[in-house]
Amino acid sequence: MLKLLQINTTCNQGSTGRIAENIGILAQNNGWDCYMAHGPRYIQPSKLKAYCIENSINEKIHGIKSLLCDGHGLGSKSGTSKFISLLNQLKPDIIHLHNIHGYYLNYPLFFNYLKTTQTPIVWTLHDCWGFTGHCVHFESVNCTKWIQGCDNCPQSNTYPRSLTDHSKRNYHLKQESFNGIKNLTIVPVSDWLERLVKQSFLKQYPTYRIYNGIDTNMFKPQKNNSNVRLKYGISQNEKIILGVANPWSVKKGLNDFFELSRILPHSYRIVLVGLSNEQIRKLPNNIIGIERTNNTTELAEIYSAANLFLNLTYEDNFPTTNLEALSCDTPVLTYNTGGSPEAITAETGFVVDQGDLAAVINILESTKVQDKFKEGICRKYALEHFNKDDRFNDYIQLYNEILKSK
Repeated sequence: MLKLLQINTTCNQGSTGRIAENIGILAQNNGWDCYMAHGPRYIQPSKLKAYCIENSINEKIHGIKSLLCDGHGLGSKSGTSKFISLLNQLKPDIIHLHNIHGYYLNYPLFFNYLKTTQTPIVWTLHDCWGFTGHCVHFESVNCTKWIQGCDNCPQSNTYPRSLTDHSKRNYHLKQESFNGIKNLTIVPVSDWLERLVKQSFLKQYPTYRIYNGIDTNMFKPQKNNSNVRLKYGISQNEKIILGVANPWSVKKGLNDFFELSRILPHSYRIVLVGLSNEQIRKLPNNIIGIERTNNTTELAEIYSAANLFLNLTYEDNFPTTNLEALSCDTPVLTYNTGGSPEAITAETGFVVDQGDLAAVINILESTKVQDKFKEGICRKYALEHFNKDDRFNDYIQLYNEILKSK
């Protein structure tokens, strides 16, 4: 029986955790023996054979080192060494990396091991951390230092937050650690991210773009949308503009929603899902705030009730919220940010420049939102392109192709 071992910060929680879980389940259904290695936080029960790489105490120590010394990924030596010993015993046929940042894995130690093994490695890049000296995203500050070499990081105060700046050291250490693996395939989750990889110090490796997928059986149009309007006091005459994020921040467009609420016609109501209690208390009166919900049926009802899903993000790779909205047959308007526009066609939504709220208002005030989209078009597009079983099966095909070539 072929063995698959995946590695991710979380276990069956959050977008990357659920992606890894679903890939593993699909592989199991195809006859693989599947393992999930992860960090000590954000753990949900898994159908895979789960292994925690680091304990909670050492994770906290790793976090302190990251904060004080900009040493993210440089702690957890003991846990990583034990994990490498396990890998030598397990002898997986494929090692699949997801997010390896998150205070639980020592990447120089681990990648030195990967350089000695004949096992094929697949690395899904869900963000940009793998080729920067510090940050997971840089688009919002228009930083291009990652192309030639990071230094004087403008985002040392963002995740993974640090009180010092060692981005130059980190950049060269990652460059040295991540290069030199004979059998590594990189999987960017968008064409945009793939283009960045081709400009980075990872450009020597073959890439195989695979879009994220969602559960289209869970995210589907809900017939009774009056419950949402009744629950939140929205009249039938008002059009619902929806935003969903977790967590909400300036980079996710929260301030733009505040500004939009000030200039939006009275016939529209803004609904934001995923806010903290503190953020909800500070909302303008004409924005309805909803805390994060893990109830997908409730979230699908909110998507279905919306007239338009609005994604005002300044930093994103390939947001699954766009896919969830489309799967609920709700059109999407997004900023031209990262890979976000790649899920949108002329038949399923709109793309405008970052910060161009005048263009947003122009679209809302036109008859486009009301009349342009035929019922079922967005849902059909989501089913054809973003069904999780199809997208995660792309990974099974990739595994088989790699093993066949080996």
